[in-house]
Amino acid sequence: MKKNMDMSRRGFLKMAAMTGTAMCIEPALNKVTAAEKALNGQRQATNNIPAGMAAVRTQRTLGSGKAAFTVSAMGYGCMGLNHNRSQHPSEDKEIALVHEAVERGVTLFDTAESYGYHVNEKLVGKALKGHTGHVFVSSKFGHKFVNGVQVKTEEDSTPANIRRVCENSLHNLGVETLGIFYQHRIDPNTPIEVVAETCGELIKEGKILHWGMCEVNADTIRRAHKICPVTAIQSEYHLMHRTVETNSVLAACEELGIGFVPYSPLNRGFLGGLINEYTRFDTTNDNRHTLPRFQPEAIRANTRIVEVLNAFGRTRGITPAQVALAWLINKRPYIVPIPGTTKLSHLEENLRACDITFTAEEMDELEKAVTAIPVVGSRYDKLQESKIQK
Repeated sequence: MKKNMDMSRRGFLKMAAMTGTAMCIEPALNKVTAAEKALNGQRQATNNIPAGMAAVRTQRTLGSGKAAFTVSAMGYGCMGLNHNRSQHPSEDKEIALVHEAVERGVTLFDTAESYGYHVNEKLVGKALKGHTGHVFVSSKFGHKFVNGVQVKTEEDSTPANIRRVCENSLHNLGVETLGIFYQHRIDPNTPIEVVAETCGELIKEGKILHWGMCEVNADTIRRAHKICPVTAIQSEYHLMHRTVETNSVLAACEELGIGFVPYSPLNRGFLGGLINEYTRFDTTNDNRHTLPRFQPEAIRANTRIVEVLNAFGRTRGITPAQVALAWLINKRPYIVPIPGTTKLSHLEENLRACDITFTAEEMDELEKAVTAIPVVGSRYDKLQESKIQK
């Protein structure tokens, strides 16, 4: 009997994929209730933030309908706590910084299996222990690992691997449910419909609340959304990389009611104004030294863009980093950037960008000034760039 039921269900899922019927089923009732309690707890915590403290006091909704997910207007990218950003503080200090982010109203924390292969997830799990009643953690699947080592030329979004990564992430983070579970990079050997179907099953099982994809094109977004409504797309987006405006990705998100989460919203720290051609990156734990855009000659040329941000911000009493983040926040109401940092001063600086409003004229002025300066150097090397859908 069970076999027949399983076969019938698989047949239904195939039919749903073929006809474009959304098959994403509501999460288990107890999981929805837990999420609602978390959100109510966040609203109460936000109201208790002292006046004058650098904090995020507003919320935004990623996705729509059943896929809607309300979070703080700015999240926290956790990768740099241990991975690809040179030297970092002790674990105790990093945990204290994450606690500061929680107390200052941040409710969305972003990690991934691949950030040191489980290392970042476990660190974030320690940092958020006792706080998961009012914050959400998102993680990612899709990279292929063999014995803990990433196979950089391949991706793996087979249903078996998606489920394996999900279970590992839940265990590492010490949570019952992931806020958003993203496909880290597209797997050319696994149809996106199969990925969406698998994530829909995980939602039904209460293991994830929502799902999303990273660095995909508009066609993939539409195909996936037909099977299970997508909550958020995560792609690189900042004043030096605006491809999502011209490749229809941002337009597709707006049309379909999907949220957008820009990663590296400060161009890997560059737009903060503290990197110059003499900066030396830790070659053992910082990928920037391998990126064309972070070679000395490219940094020298691109510093002109930081100077534009500095000039724009100086007359308004804000820093280049705040200009860059506020530009994103003012760009669309469904955008939630996730800057990362290991310093309290930078966390405070970032969060204050949530309070900055630009007029349409100011946005236009800033964009025209930046666009007039050609960006030198690619953001990724050829292998990494090949994994980005065009």
